[in-house]
Amino acid sequence: QVQLVESGGGLVQAGGSLRLSCAVSGRTVSGLFMGWFRQAPGKERELIAASGWSSGSYYADSVKGRFTISREITKNTVYLQMDSLKPEDMAIYYCAARLTPPSSSATSSRTIPYWGQGTQVTVSS
Repeated sequence: QVQLVESGGGLVQAGGSLRLSCAVSGRTVSGLFMGWFRQAPGKERELIAASGWSSGSYYADSVKGRFTISREITKNTVYLQMDSLKPEDMAIYYCAARLTPPSSSATSSRTIPYWGQGTQVTVSS
């Protein structure tokens, strides 16, 4: 069983930075597909960054160039570095894991078996 525990959300001014952490237990992070989803009020949960496809890391257009996903194998942890934050980035952010990569970046949240508890990111303008 894979367990994910997130930390690092909070309140930040527009233009600021936050780093989210996702501590993984039950499996080594190097053997997992890892992603970060976010869900804003009234919207569907969407994949914004992922690591584990052979083609490399994936970023949604809305965060490309501002967010970076990374893994620290020694700590069995995945990070999401978020820079140049905008008010529209405000959402609950979820760490997600699969044993195998989904077929595409258009994957639905329904295909993800393992989730973190979610962490709120609030960006003030």
